[in-house]
Amino acid sequence: MARIEEYALIGDLQTAALVSRDGSIDWCCFPRFDSGACFAALLGGPEHGRWMVAPARPMKVTRRYRSDTLILETVFESDAGSVRVIDFMPPRGRAPDIVRIVEGLSGVVAMRVELVIRFDFGRILPWMRRVDDARVAIAGPDALCLRTPVEVRGRDMTTVAEFTVTAGERIPFVLTWFPSHEDLPAAIDAERALTDSEEYWLGWGRAGDRVGDYHDEVHRSLVVLKALTYAPTGGIVAAPTTSLPEAFGGLRNWDYRFCWLRDTTLTLLAMLQTGHREEAEGWERWLLRAVAGDPADVQIMYGLAGERRLDERELDWLPGYEGSRPVRVGNAASIQLQLDVYGEVVEALYQSRVHGVPADADVWSLTRILLGWLEHGWRLKDAGLWEVRGPPRHFTHSKVMAWVAFDRGVRFHEEFGAREPVGRWRRIRDEIRTDVLAHAWNDQRQAFTQSYGADELDASILLMPLVGFLAATDPRMVSTVAAIRRELTIDGLVLRYRPKDGNVDGLPVGEGVFLACSFWLAEVLAMQGAHDQARELFERLLDLRNDVGLLSEEYDPASHRQLGNFPQAFSHLALVSAALTLGHDQGLRRPETLHQPKPRS
Repeated sequence: MARIEEYALIGDLQTAALVSRDGSIDWCCFPRFDSGACFAALLGGPEHGRWMVAPARPMKVTRRYRSDTLILETVFESDAGSVRVIDFMPPRGRAPDIVRIVEGLSGVVAMRVELVIRFDFGRILPWMRRVDDARVAIAGPDALCLRTPVEVRGRDMTTVAEFTVTAGERIPFVLTWFPSHEDLPAAIDAERALTDSEEYWLGWGRAGDRVGDYHDEVHRSLVVLKALTYAPTGGIVAAPTTSLPEAFGGLRNWDYRFCWLRDTTLTLLAMLQTGHREEAEGWERWLLRAVAGDPADVQIMYGLAGERRLDERELDWLPGYEGSRPVRVGNAASIQLQLDVYGEVVEALYQSRVHGVPADADVWSLTRILLGWLEHGWRLKDAGLWEVRGPPRHFTHSKVMAWVAFDRGVRFHEEFGAREPVGRWRRIRDEIRTDVLAHAWNDQRQAFTQSYGADELDASILLMPLVGFLAATDPRMVSTVAAIRRELTIDGLVLRYRPKDGNVDGLPVGEGVFLACSFWLAEVLAMQGAHDQARELFERLLDLRNDVGLLSEEYDPASHRQLGNFPQAFSHLALVSAALTLGHDQGLRRPETLHQPKPRS
């Protein structure tokens, strides 16, 4: 099985696939991100489903994304010849397609194809038959059809082919999903689909702003974030995968194919700060539908269309990535109380207005309803940012984000003339701030700690200056940052916290450094005036991206490998935010749309 960092992403804004360096698509769910996988080799082996298009013999491999697009180009080279495989998913028409074009560059190259379709995460062997010009796989509600001019045949429950390609030849393969009760979908023209896909991504990129000397890195991360958007509803998934481990062989394997309010709102802010306003409007509509009802019932995450039931279960027939079990689908954290999401949602609604998204009475009504519940709810214990499965606590970050919710509610009134109980909100905002400063500060540690009365440090405290709660140069933040760098770093990269048996998260120890936390540290260092250290850390983090610019959730400094679900929205949006802060720090022009709340004294 390929390393996590050896995969590239393709997608059509409704689902996605992961392509390894050796030309194998080892993960794909149809027709949505959260559907059952028809290729699940990522969490098992080839027998659980994959699609290989590659040279018959090992060759040197290089790859890239074409320009500013999500079109993957993999070049295989040897003394006998070279070939390019172009992989992409065109903008969704009636049915989703994966298109693979094999292009001869020089000489003559022998190629092979192995198509192993196993629906329901590698469990269901489909019925295969020929229909007109297609080879069709059907099982239950799902059907896939393969069209290609290459002659294919069945062998050992696998569709296989061998062919040669010479310089100048272009040979297409198109795999299309459709509901099994419907007729075979019409064939698409692979070359036309390639042109359409390139035009779409280039057009989308031109709609944004050019930002500083990290433009290329920012744009690649923005393309990833856009690719994780479910276009029909505006929801944004945290990652397109499930159960990629946070420690190889461990239990921390979660399903990230859902829309976290936190990840979605932070992605929205990254889009707004770089000139992509359309995503904000789509997100607001998704949010209003998803959270409709009692504000006490607001969930931390929803399905792509706002579904609330995300029941967690284990797939015992899959051995897991490098033996990391269990493999999970669904996510039990969906029923947790996490107070920080109220702050992130109100922040996003406020920033949307700042960045010119038209005012909406329903949005303001939602803001008032959320703050109405939070007037009392902020005092509750919760599961915190890291979704701990141990006892609830008064997590410092949760209280800070409750402060953010009321602070932005007040700013709504001050900047946009909104009518609301601003006097009461100001009093609650100030009460929360006083509470945090009194109970989260540990005088012995000279640091803000993970929760009230605790001794443990937590990297989420780095967000205090980023959301405007406290200046980065405040002596308490300076000493907290020093403590985090001293106690929560491995080789300069930041852990979320120090896991230990029986600790706050209720799980066995073992995980990598958290990439988003490391980007937060780079931002805070820049805000503290440690310019060289901030840029050195940021550029080191850039070097951890794979060869096509993708990041997972975590990183293992010992094995030099990426960990966790991939690619991860949280890591990429933190990269964007840090790049903008460092650009500003170096005197570069930040986007006109950026609005950074000033810390309260």
